Amino acid sequence: MSMERPLLSECPGTDGGEPEAPLPPGRCAMLYLLTAISAIGGFLFGYDTGVVSGAMVLVRAEFHLSDTWHELIVSATVGTAWLLSMAAGPLADRLGRRPVILAASAAFGAGALLAALAGSQQTLLAGRLVLGVGIGLASSTVPVLIAEAAPAEARGFLTTVNIAFTTGGQLAAALLCGALADVTDGWRWMMGVAALPAAVQLPGLLALPESPRFLVTRGRRSEAAAALTRLRPTGFPVRTELARVAAQCAREQRGRRACGPTAMLRRPAVRRALLLGCGLQVIQQLAGINTVMYYSASIIQMSGVRDPTTAIWLAALPAAVNFAGTLVGMALVERVGRRPLTLTSLLGTAGALALLAAGFWVNAAQSLPVTVPAEFPQCRQYNCASCQSAGCGFCFDETPVGPANGSCLPLLAGNASAPSAECRAAHQVWAADWCPAPHSWLPVLGLCLYLVAFAPGMGPMPWTINAEIYPAWARGSGSGLAASCNWLANLAVSLTFLSLVGALGRPGTFLLYAAVAAAGWLLLLRWLPETRGVRLENMAVLFGGDGDDPPLDEDDCEPPPEEDAALLGANSSPEGSPPPPSVCGRTAHPRPPAAVTARRTELPDRSLQGEAGSQAPASRHPLPQP
Repeated sequence: MSMERPLLSECPGTDGGEPEAPLPPGRCAMLYLLTAISAIGGFLFGYDTGVVSGAMVLVRAEFHLSDTWHELIVSATVGTAWLLSMAAGPLADRLGRRPVILAASAAFGAGALLAALAGSQQTLLAGRLVLGVGIGLASSTVPVLIAEAAPAEARGFLTTVNIAFTTGGQLAAALLCGALADVTDGWRWMMGVAALPAAVQLPGLLALPESPRFLVTRGRRSEAAAALTRLRPTGFPVRTELARVAAQCAREQRGRRACGPTAMLRRPAVRRALLLGCGLQVIQQLAGINTVMYYSASIIQMSGVRDPTTAIWLAALPAAVNFAGTLVGMALVERVGRRPLTLTSLLGTAGALALLAAGFWVNAAQSLPVTVPAEFPQCRQYNCASCQSAGCGFCFDETPVGPANGSCLPLLAGNASAPSAECRAAHQVWAADWCPAPHSWLPVLGLCLYLVAFAPGMGPMPWTINAEIYPAWARGSGSGLAASCNWLANLAVSLTFLSLVGALGRPGTFLLYAAVAAAGWLLLLRWLPETRGVRLENMAVLFGGDGDDPPLDEDDCEPPPEEDAALLGANSSPEGSPPPPSVCGRTAHPRPPAAVTARRTELPDRSLQGEAGSQAPASRHPLPQP
């Protein structure tokens, strides 16, 4: 026996319910200002992850860093960001979104100054750890504040601003690194400049409102009403939106009480969604994206570009490609769909990594031969590539016709970048981690093609899909767990890259990443459903469930208290206003009439797949059942 009940009752503007409330046109200066000031956190996130690529070329030479210390300084921010990303969600729910972003901004400023003034590798490591605090807090909280402050019609556009700021920060870091590469103590300026945007963000956030949704969840509806009034144009039906926010919060809170986060693993459909979400984030990192971003200048030097300044400038090219590719992904996600964009991107990524490996292999095969016999057994190698693979350094003459007279010599203990006494006495060129190569452009081309493939799909899609596939009661926990998987995989990759290069060689390392990307493509080809156009309450159908969000009661849709209505005043348009064309420059598209119903049955999870209004189309690629 089954009983039908409208899933969304009479509450206007909720998912699958009545058409959206009228959306009058008007300026949203405060909303755009909040988005821009908050997204400075995304910019700093991108800048501090991008600046390390160019700065470490100079830092390594000044502090005589070993591979281990190089990896520690690069990875320190990632490890701290992983820990803080797990704490950011509970902190934001308890203290508010704005205080957490303020703390992130303070950490960005303090970490930038500490790194810039570092007198030793230990102090530099401490500065990078503090920067990781800012990255972990900002990367988890900034998108939440922007999404909760934006109206539905502008939410998708405004939340992607944070992604654009992040990749823009990486591009700015690469350009600034190139400009400061020949400046005395240039790396200190590279690190310290990040304190300036943080100094702008701190007072800016203090003058902006808190998330209205957070205020409602804390029972501060009058403050939420005031915040919405500041964030919406004149004539916007703030009362209606406040009622909708309150209804949705009540729904999620009731769901959490009934189905805490531990229920995710007990419910097959949610468990499958969680495995997919975590898998997407892990595949993104194991495909080597942050190896490319963190070590791009070092990779370019490995390809045979000997001048550090040239290598740093060339590292700006991948950052520019990444930024442009992110903008392309923003334009295509609602036109092409999540599944095609992700699969095409990942397949292209695997091919570009293979090309990158081939470029290094060609350079190694044509590496300058050793013509001066070595006195040391371990350095008796046949060319530059094999010499460096054996843990030695390569020394050669720069002649009018090209490099010549190569010799393989031991590295100086504790200072691999310093030339040996023999090489220094002969006034020859010393190459500790690069070889003169006739085709050094091949790996650079592979880097750019990698980002052309990666940036539109595998860059933003894991985050987009994770925001969609969980039911309301599990969305925060699921997204947080997936994000922690991302940072953990990021940490593993960044900690092991130089060690892998030493163990497998440059071609072998990137071939390994290519194989992982290809394996990930095969897994996602089978398991990744298309979520575009699927209502959130129907998303569980794609994973073998029937949707188990608790339904809204009519009581949940009560209007705001009288004091809220009085506070809203003239800014709240009366019910029944004629529907205008847009809000905040975004076209308002009315939703279709309510047609979604929830079955109260004792049938299995897949019982709805044959019913109208709930069946996922075959083209959605529902997840195969185990």
